[in-house]
Amino acid sequence: MILLAVAVAAGLSVWMAMAWSYQRAVANGGWTDVFWSFGMGPAGAVSALWPLDGEASPRQWIAGGLILFWSLRLGGHLRRRVSGAPEDPRYAGFRKAWGKRFQPRMFGFLQSQAAAGGLLCLAILVAARNPAPGLAWSDIAAGLILAGGIGGETLADLQLARFKADPRNKGKVCDLGLWGWSRHPNYFFEWTIWLAWPVMALGTSLTAWPWGWLAMIGPAFMAWLLIKVSGVPPLEQAMLRSRGQAYADYQARVSAFFPMPPKA
Repeated sequence: MILLAVAVAAGLSVWMAMAWSYQRAVANGGWTDVFWSFGMGPAGAVSALWPLDGEASPRQWIAGGLILFWSLRLGGHLRRRVSGAPEDPRYAGFRKAWGKRFQPRMFGFLQSQAAAGGLLCLAILVAARNPAPGLAWSDIAAGLILAGGIGGETLADLQLARFKADPRNKGKVCDLGLWGWSRHPNYFFEWTIWLAWPVMALGTSLTAWPWGWLAMIGPAFMAWLLIKVSGVPPLEQAMLRSRGQAYADYQARVSAFFPMPPKA
């Protein structure tokens, strides 16, 4: 399994090198998110379906199908958002902060994303190879968790798009619907999607498949990335620069990540 994980990470490294070349050509770093999302689908499916011991099991096929579905939904959404639009505020901020070193540092950043993707695929790999016979309620629960996360993320994206489409909201901060309970509901639901893999990996017994505990890497690592590294921090900085006091007031009222009732 370790060799397969390394091979998947190597494939993602090549893919993200291509993403770096493309974003450089079009001068829009936001395309790298599109590449990463679309690349994670095949990488995750290979992790789930590659035959290590005989033919792929029904659980492996379910895991492969789930990650491909997630990848196509997220990649398609990001492609529509990036096409013909100004550069994402996060990458615009990196471009300004890194100056002449933007492209070299961007290459290193994208290679770190490839490594992160390889680590996340390890969660899919061990979940798909839970040796429990047949399918269990935990496999159904994993599918429902992933579907629920995608549904919540889609709803958050639609609410934000509808808000931005209204000319009366230009320069304002979206605090409607899910955005009134979390400043980043799309990130929250993206994180919940990765809870599916430990559920599938550990199944009905927490001790029958010791390797299954590796699937906890998925939600733990994704939470760290979104809350501490490449998600919330750079986006919040960009929003404070563009929205000023209005966003600072929003920060004071609304939870950063986990949905909670807004403060009065």
